[in-house]
Amino acid sequence: MPLATDDEGYLLNLADWNRDVATQLAAAESIILTPEHWELIALIQAFYREFDHSPAMRPLVKYAQQELGPNKGNSLHFLKLFPGSPAKLLSKIAGLPRPENCL
Repeated sequence: MPLATDDEGYLLNLADWNRDVATQLAAAESIILTPEHWELIALIQAFYREFDHSPAMRPLVKYAQQELGPNKGNSLHFLKLFPGSPAKLLSKIAGLPRPENCL
């Protein structure tokens, strides 16, 4: 059954998300999910539950610094795993809405 997504590939129904869906969304972006990816997926989902919105890059990195420490709480770590626009790509794969303040 095909996933219901918007024109940019974000899930229309957040309840449709699961690990298999994340793997499918990541594959569409040429990303193979590793434990490092899953750690950031869990992180952004926790951010969403806490603040009720998908974060732009700066608040996401700040949140990662608090939760995961400086080695993982930096832009380069996110760019390595989710190239291009990490906050947008990570939100999409995590089944969250598109961050409002991302280009």
